[in-house]
Amino acid sequence: MRVFAAIVPPDVPHEHLSDFIEPRLEVESSLRWTPAHLWHITLAFMADVAEHGVDDVIDAVAGVANDQAPVPLRLSGAGVFPNPAEARVVWMDVQSDAPDGLERLTGLALHTRTAVGRVGASPAGGEYRPHLTLARARRPFEATAWLRVMDTYAGPSWLADEVTVFVSHRGEGRGRPHYEAVAVCPLGPSFEDVSLG
Repeated sequence: MRVFAAIVPPDVPHEHLSDFIEPRLEVESSLRWTPAHLWHITLAFMADVAEHGVDDVIDAVAGVANDQAPVPLRLSGAGVFPNPAEARVVWMDVQSDAPDGLERLTGLALHTRTAVGRVGASPAGGEYRPHLTLARARRPFEATAWLRVMDTYAGPSWLADEVTVFVSHRGEGRGRPHYEAVAVCPLGPSFEDVSLG
């Protein structure tokens, strides 16, 4: 099964982004917009975890989270993959008001990948680029104008103080996947232990 560890924006930044995105949903009807309740910032993605291995993944993520301090984050600006001339994925950028905030977030992601790899979960690799996926294009499109508008967005700051472990269940037919939160792992040793979903 597909499993991933992620940071989920809390209510205030979530609603702020939702208010900004809503009027654009109809304008960009060619995009498959990610439903707002599925928004997250991925730290580690594992495409094939055996059912009996999920608890090991949760323990690994909880161990890393316990050693990391909460980090202030905010969503500001936008981007696309792979490039503006042939965009297939559109996303909001992740920033931090702390001078070392993005460095700490990247460290959290890399430590999480290492930990889940040690328990046999085989995380996806590559350079870590924190982002929140907003939509996917049905076919590549020229995104320069879209980026000009979306890059004006600056959301409120929040303190990311937990990592959520999700199991992704495939949608029936061509339906969207369903994400099930199976554990919430607080950042920092001063918090309670992991709570299971």
